[in-house]
Amino acid sequence: MKTTMAAAVHLGIPGLEPVPVEGCGVCEALGRQREDARRKLDLSKVSDCNVEIRNHPHEERA
Repeated sequence: MKTTMAAAVHLGIPGLEPVPVEGCGVCEALGRQREDARRKLDLSKVSDCNVEIRNHPHEERA
């Protein structure tokens, strides 16, 4: 039988929101959707847009 408590959970500070890549139509559309969702206080949609922007593939730039 264990009688000690587990170590505390430490959560980091949330990261910055991803920035849509300029000139990318997909990123720009997601950025507009994110701002519209923010105005409507739909923070779940804001988070969804952030994930989509962050995961949208782009070629590495030199």
